[in-house]
Amino acid sequence: MDFLDEVVITARSGDGGAGCVSFRREKYIPKGGPDGGDGGDGGCVILLADKTCHSLSDYRSRRSFKAGSGSPGGGNQCTGRSGDDLILPVPLGTVVENAETGEFIADLVQAGERFMLLAGGQGGKGNRHFATATNRAPRMAQPGIPGDELKIRLSLKLLAHIGLVGLPNAGKSTLLASLTMARPKIGNYPFTTLIPNLGVLDLDTDRSVVLADVPGLIEGASEGRGLGLRFLKHIERTGVLFHLLDVSEAPAEGVLEDYRRIRNELGAYSRALAEKPQLVLLNKVDLLDPGETKVARIGQALEKEGVQWIGLSALKGEGVQELKRLILANWDAWRLGGLDPRQGVPEIRPEVGG
Repeated sequence: MDFLDEVVITARSGDGGAGCVSFRREKYIPKGGPDGGDGGDGGCVILLADKTCHSLSDYRSRRSFKAGSGSPGGGNQCTGRSGDDLILPVPLGTVVENAETGEFIADLVQAGERFMLLAGGQGGKGNRHFATATNRAPRMAQPGIPGDELKIRLSLKLLAHIGLVGLPNAGKSTLLASLTMARPKIGNYPFTTLIPNLGVLDLDTDRSVVLADVPGLIEGASEGRGLGLRFLKHIERTGVLFHLLDVSEAPAEGVLEDYRRIRNELGAYSRALAEKPQLVLLNKVDLLDPGETKVARIGQALEKEGVQWIGLSALKGEGVQELKRLILANWDAWRLGGLDPRQGVPEIRPEVGG
């Protein structure tokens, strides 16, 4: 997917059509009264949350949009045609802000949700509205009201039930590929993932879970270092975080320190993000020597901090089925359906560890 998570565009609603100056002219009625029709209303600018739209990249090449203007009124009390509304489709999870003031405007999270960004200008009144007892032949009509213009910033915050976080090269993309049909770029070097990847895990014929693989975080990410702020926002909407740790190289204390570093970055960015339910995944257990007790020692330390964990190998598939069963057991708590994605979900209590 060609990913563009933020773009600034200018939108303008349509101008109202001018009212008409006209007089009734029929045989035997040489001096009929005024019959000028009203101008048509200008089109509105409407944002539509479209589930078939997956990025904001369509707005990269074109940054200015205008709704249709209303047509002028006509004689015989004919009202002008209204301008066509401008429908701007955006992905689910799009946040709309005033680009000049930073003021929040809308947050579109439900499929089919519509938000009228700008109302069209009203059409002007024809001269028939201005006839009085002393002025039976008014030669004036109203011009249409111009449309409004606004520069807006569209920012995409992905909608996912589960967010995968961790240091670069922790195995997030490999796990996403193991759990879902997603095929992210995978490599044995830091920052393989440069854009968020989404994958869908089908639990059964009626239920599915969306997972988001976010580019690897580094110390200082909450202040914009690395890929930092650009992608931390994409896990704000998730119901639960899966925190991947690479247990293959660093000693137990080093792995725990990696965990705390990322936790600190999440808390520095958002307290709500740090307080989300989480599950720690101790990845790459296949690379440890038989009888190695590192995973058990790390797990014991995590349990003392009240953290749930599970050991697995995303590459070899060890523990992946157990993780799928865990997701299935907690699906009702993690799903977004019927919940406001801006709210949290119940605390998870998976029966895993060791």
